[in-house]
Amino acid sequence: MTKNYPSNLTWEQWELIPQLFPEAKPGGRPPTTCMYAILNPILYLLYQGYTWRALPGDLPPWSTVYGYFRRWRKDRTWLQIHDKLYQWVREAASREPSPWEAAFDSQSVETATMICTDVGFDPGKQIHGRKRFITVDLLGLVLRVLVTSARLPERAGAKLKVHVLAGLSDER
Repeated sequence: MTKNYPSNLTWEQWELIPQLFPEAKPGGRPPTTCMYAILNPILYLLYQGYTWRALPGDLPPWSTVYGYFRRWRKDRTWLQIHDKLYQWVREAASREPSPWEAAFDSQSVETATMICTDVGFDPGKQIHGRKRFITVDLLGLVLRVLVTSARLPERAGAKLKVHVLAGLSDER
């Protein structure tokens, strides 16, 4: 039994989403840890800003938690969970599940010196780093976030975001 961390989901919150997680892979070993016990350490890590290896000892092993996190990222489980929760929040606000309008914005941010992947120079803002393109609906709820090299111009990033939102290309 683990401690009750502030980042933990309540059982009422958990009961809304277990069906959104994929079933265990066929032919492999059956899971020994329930998904609730895997999701809470991921939320803990996001809440605290720790590294995977710094997860407290009363939580499942970091490699198990990271393995699920990575698998869910690759098979788009996180995206499906986001979309379902997003739709529920919109419906609770008496809106259609999918928005008719959205707003795009971008921001160039400097990266740490040791980061070298997807880094570029934004000549307009004089920043060496990455650029994040964010799409929100008119309630302010985040639809998608795309992170690229800062050298990608806003127009090209907006086009790429439209393709991602329309399902014409993969989310990065």
